[in-house]
Amino acid sequence: MSARRRKPQVSSVRALAALALAPVLDGRAALSAELPVSLAERDRSLYRALCFGVCRTLPQLEALAGQLLRSPFKKRDSDVQALLLLGLYQLYHMRIPAHAAVGETAGAARELGKSWATRVLNGCLRRFDREGDALLNAVAAQPAVAHWHPDWLLQRLERAWPEQWRDIVTANNQPGPMTLRVNARRGDRARYLARLQAADLAASPCPYSADGITLATPCDVAELPGFAEGEVSVQDEAAQLAAPLLLGALDERAGTSPRILDACSAPGGKSAHLLEQRPEARLTALDSDAARLERVRATLARLSLAGDTHCADATEDDWWSGEAFDAILLDAPCSGCGVIRRHPDIKRLRRSADIAPLAALQARLLDALWTKLAPGGALLYATCSVLPEENAEQIDAFVARTPDARARPLDTTWGVSAGRGRQLFPEAQGHDGFFYALMMKSQASERE
Repeated sequence: MSARRRKPQVSSVRALAALALAPVLDGRAALSAELPVSLAERDRSLYRALCFGVCRTLPQLEALAGQLLRSPFKKRDSDVQALLLLGLYQLYHMRIPAHAAVGETAGAARELGKSWATRVLNGCLRRFDREGDALLNAVAAQPAVAHWHPDWLLQRLERAWPEQWRDIVTANNQPGPMTLRVNARRGDRARYLARLQAADLAASPCPYSADGITLATPCDVAELPGFAEGEVSVQDEAAQLAAPLLLGALDERAGTSPRILDACSAPGGKSAHLLEQRPEARLTALDSDAARLERVRATLARLSLAGDTHCADATEDDWWSGEAFDAILLDAPCSGCGVIRRHPDIKRLRRSADIAPLAALQARLLDALWTKLAPGGALLYATCSVLPEENAEQIDAFVARTPDARARPLDTTWGVSAGRGRQLFPEAQGHDGFFYALMMKSQASERE
């Protein structure tokens, strides 16, 4: 009996990057946050730069690839397509010598067991090295190429935000800053800023979150003073606004140990922030994804916080004890178009046809969770989207069909008014794109 054909050993950074990008290009999976086990330590920063860079500039790179190829690669060769895009990204966007960008990228096809592609890749990349400006000029007028966003999203953004859409896409196309949240139970922001300075880590306070700090340059969390001990966490400033908004709306009758539900809690940053602010609260963290719920548990454990965690669908009732919550946070599943800079694979994975089903799911979640909120309680609705269908229009429809719901205006200095809520746009050196709306449930006497 003949021996089984062994899979090729893949260890080079470009071949590993191609394997990570192939399912993204196929629309099958998101870009994994986990580093490949065979990746050498010296190649980690280059790997991240390549994977995120290709996703960030994908519309441009694919248009250029179309100029270079006589016919598209077959679907089973999406890893070879990924290598071509990786080569183009290196030649146009990185300071990597052409001989290395071309030779090592084309040579990586052999590691993938596709030696036939080496010649094709070599020819395409060498041609781009010679004729890059002319090839780019041929496609530069296409909106998707010019703005590095799919056409459907550009059209929606321009329609929703005619004055802001260019700033939104510009911010989306830049890596987001690394922002920290100081654990209020363990210290204060001024003291932690001093510790960062002592560690030669330049940082500045966030303008809107009292616990937030933005690093001048991202770093490994192992370099952060007190991270392992739970003194600080990584969380964008926009996400840090949820806890004070919800806790500030708690009715006095909720008492000293309010029941709080974080309905779509993974990865756990907002649950942790709520408990840091109100450690006596009885918090339930719910999520329908068991693997992601483990991240919530790990987050709470690192911060020495106590909360109940349940893996369940928030649109159902089977997880609920019947005791109403004083406050509910619904950070709803959404298009994610406010955090594209952190998840640039959204440009490929999300489609215009996804928005209506997402909006329908958000509506089901609102309706289901409202029944679990105590009279006088507060529900904070949040998304990391900038699309009105998921935000202002969603809340308008909910209030219209829910007699005992009233929106409380958010008295803030951040964001812009968006219906009954506030919309934050992504800012190049600031917060992500986020939407918040706060709704109060009428007391029983008010409904009678």
